[in-house]
Amino acid sequence: MSASLPVVAQKAPYKIDVEAGKSYWWCACGQSAKQPFCDGSHKGSAFSPVKFDAAEAGAVWFCGCRATANAPRCDGSHKTLP
Repeated sequence: MSASLPVVAQKAPYKIDVEAGKSYWWCACGQSAKQPFCDGSHKGSAFSPVKFDAAEAGAVWFCGCRATANAPRCDGSHKTLP
């Protein structure tokens, strides 16, 4: 893993049904085996997981490509990746 670039886990978002009041930790490095959530794979790197607090229950589209400007949510950036 590069010190400055995360791994593209997939070139599409992950649709996750979240629970109201629950916190989720999105994987920022792209190496987690529990995508899109952190499993500690970033340890020893410059990456840290991003906390997402679900205000309400429902579907959330978490970024899979790690290029979003709206982490941890998908902003469509995967559509511009080579």
